[in-house]
Amino acid sequence: MPVYVNGELVLYGFVGDDFWREGFTSTEVLEALAEHGTENDLPVRLNSGGGLAFEGLAIYNALQAHQGKVTITVDAIAASAASIIAMAGDEIIMRAGSEMMIHDPSGVTFGTAEDHEKAKTALDKLGSQMASIYAARSDNNAEDVRQTMKDETWLIADEAVEAGYADRAEEAKAKPVSAFDYRVYSKAPDRLVALSNEKGWSLPTAVSQSAASAAPTGQQETIMPDKTKADENAAETDKLKADVAAETKARIKAITGLEEAKGLGALANHIAFNTETDVEAAKATLAAARNDLGSSEAGQQEAGQQDTETNATAYEQQRLLAAGQALPGGSPSPVKAEVKPGAIYAARRKSLKEA
Repeated sequence: MPVYVNGELVLYGFVGDDFWREGFTSTEVLEALAEHGTENDLPVRLNSGGGLAFEGLAIYNALQAHQGKVTITVDAIAASAASIIAMAGDEIIMRAGSEMMIHDPSGVTFGTAEDHEKAKTALDKLGSQMASIYAARSDNNAEDVRQTMKDETWLIADEAVEAGYADRAEEAKAKPVSAFDYRVYSKAPDRLVALSNEKGWSLPTAVSQSAASAAPTGQQETIMPDKTKADENAAETDKLKADVAAETKARIKAITGLEEAKGLGALANHIAFNTETDVEAAKATLAAARNDLGSSEAGQQEAGQQDTETNATAYEQQRLLAAGQALPGGSPSPVKAEVKPGAIYAARRKSLKEA
């Protein structure tokens, strides 16, 4: 969805990418700020379950640098990286029923023990930086804030105001929470966990992408589920892979076994193994190829017949021409033998009478 709508910055969905057709990036925010104008007051509507920590920090810094007044309204939820974004508001408003969550950053590291140590150091530094941002906005002690982060703290609107993370709670009813897999948080409210199950919001793709692109220093936030949930997600992923493999095998078998594929094995194999064409589309393609091939063969047969007739005519002309070369005076019109049946019969009768 667009992030700049009618003069407002609308930050809904996953921080740093687009999942479930919802999400926003720091690049999109910077483009929106340039369009809005640096000195104009800026209303921001926030509804996000979190995402990538450094994307959240980049957006926080962009909003902090904005010269006009920044008013951030939490429409439903500001969790994890989104709560850092909320701290950039000159005024932070929590709608009735909205929530805020702060926690320590997490990440995935691949490599040696030394790599893991480096990642731990980097995550500790990142956590301290985030704690300083929360502390500066709330006037709380940074060490106390860091402990609050480690405890994964969920705050309703009034609690966020009381803790200093928001300025006021608005009576307007909160909007539905943004799509996010809230099951990955160890202390997520039961209603958000139930909503994730009901809606099928799952983050294996997000986690995989983060893990694949993260440096050993863990510079991207990857939401880490507890062991039970991780096992459930792994089982779900394995089942999905098995289903896809079975569907792929069935599709290949169906395409290569089509009646239209007979005599076109190479093309059928290419379509089956190297494309994602479904069976019906493959059938149509093979049928069209067969028709083209039939037309081509018919044309070749017709051309061959014409060549035969042309060769026969040329041969006859050459034969007649050669026949005349033995006649005196060059090559006059060829002499054609004339057969007279009446004369032949008369000669036979005469021969019989004489006998």
